[in-house]
Amino acid sequence: MSEKNIPIRSICVYCGSQPGRDKSYLDAGHILGKSIAEHHLRLVYGGGTKGIMGAVASGVLSNGGRVTGIIPEFLMDMEATRHSLGQLSELIVTPDMHDRKHKMFERADAFVTLPGGIGTLEEIVEIMTWAQLGRHRKPIVLVNINGFWDPLMKLIHHMADAGFIHTAHLVQPLVIDAAEEVVPALLAHWAGSVDRNGNEGIIAKL
Repeated sequence: MSEKNIPIRSICVYCGSQPGRDKSYLDAGHILGKSIAEHHLRLVYGGGTKGIMGAVASGVLSNGGRVTGIIPEFLMDMEATRHSLGQLSELIVTPDMHDRKHKMFERADAFVTLPGGIGTLEEIVEIMTWAQLGRHRKPIVLVNINGFWDPLMKLIHHMADAGFIHTAHLVQPLVIDAAEEVVPALLAHWAGSVDRNGNEGIIAKL
């Protein structure tokens, strides 16, 4: 079965291990986690139980959902506590960041990015790079809480206009403002019923 015909069963969420200064970031994490659980999907994420990462995991678990946390050994006491890690449905401890990212990619059918810092940015840019290189056709979403990702989208458009992204359509993520709309939009998109701007109509799957 080709990748584009596999239904979405799990969603990888990239986000900050810090809460950020705007309460709406944490709220979005909880809302997204609740939505993932209510749609009977599995959360795949970096294993942290603090900040926005913890909010997403808590949102899933408190609504009866399943969570796979993937975390390097050296981050276990920085981004989580040993006790809280024990509450995850599945915990995978990796030797390094490279192995962590590879395992997250393998176990995810879609990628969603909430606000975060340099690590979050690096993760989603790598996923977009792999899409541009034809390594995958999994959907990508930026959850644009209060315009958080506007600067990134402006930069991507600038690079495309300057002639440095020759397949810009492959690195054009779905940009969604409200966390509760992410999972329904992903499922509709993967079914070919909306395009990347949220317009209805049959489209070719990524």
